Amino acid sequence: MFAIIETGGKQYRVEKDDFLFIEKLEVLEGDTVVFDKILMLDDKIGKPYIKDAKVTAKVVKQGKAKKVIVYKYKSKKDYHKKQGHRQPFTKVQILEIEG
Repeated sequence: MFAIIETGGKQYRVEKDDFLFIEKLEVLEGDTVVFDKILMLDDKIGKPYIKDAKVTAKVVKQGKAKKVIVYKYKSKKDYHKKQGHRQPFTKVQILEIEG
């Protein structure tokens, strides 16, 4: 059984016991999260979401991804700008799919 959920402005295909890196959620490690925006559940397609369907997940880790360097440069203008960014994430494990 699989589901397509929407969280953080993105869509993810999930199955039971999957680990998933999603946009940061304001929850503590060890807490459970319920996703209720289910777009598809096996062969059922929502309009836009499926009613009475939910996916339960456990928060495994809160963290930051590796640093990405943003470097801006304009030739012959003596312009250089270097900036780093670390995107925060939440790692979750899918516990149950209901629907």
